[in-house]
Amino acid sequence: MRSITACSQCAVAMALIGGAVTSAPVATADNSRFNKGVVQDVYTVQHEAGCKTDIKINPKLQMAAQWHTDDVLNNRDLDGDIGSDGSTVADRARNAGYLGTVAETVAINPAVAMSGIELINQWYYRPDYVAIMSDCANADIGVWSENLIDRTVAVAVYGKGDSAPAAHGPVRPFIGQP
Repeated sequence: MRSITACSQCAVAMALIGGAVTSAPVATADNSRFNKGVVQDVYTVQHEAGCKTDIKINPKLQMAAQWHTDDVLNNRDLDGDIGSDGSTVADRARNAGYLGTVAETVAINPAVAMSGIELINQWYYRPDYVAIMSDCANADIGVWSENLIDRTVAVAVYGKGDSAPAAHGPVRPFIGQP
């Protein structure tokens, strides 16, 4: 009898624990280390190309990269630079307050994560993307990445210099953003 009572108590305890686990908030990934690694990889590509300056992270470009990352992640028909609303990298950078010339690289991996090697392999073997990464005039960069269970998207937005003052948020809401 004890074993049956113990087992039914175990079942009740497991149900309670299971309920607590399923109602716990879902953790989201912190991709900051990955994003900084992408910046370091671009720095390496630039210096291998003979660049003498150091590329630096620009929060405005990071915001533009975040917008496009979220758009590509959640709109599976997208696979490149044009947003679901028809926006270009220049539109997104301008809406984030960056007034310089910009370019963009986008990586999509059909998995929950992406390594720096996988990302650089996607970009390095595309002549248009390696030209962007190795362009010494690209002094600013913003990188953002996000993951779903079956998809990872990383976007880097490169800038040739920003003449606008520092912004603490978008100058005006980005198209399609609340």
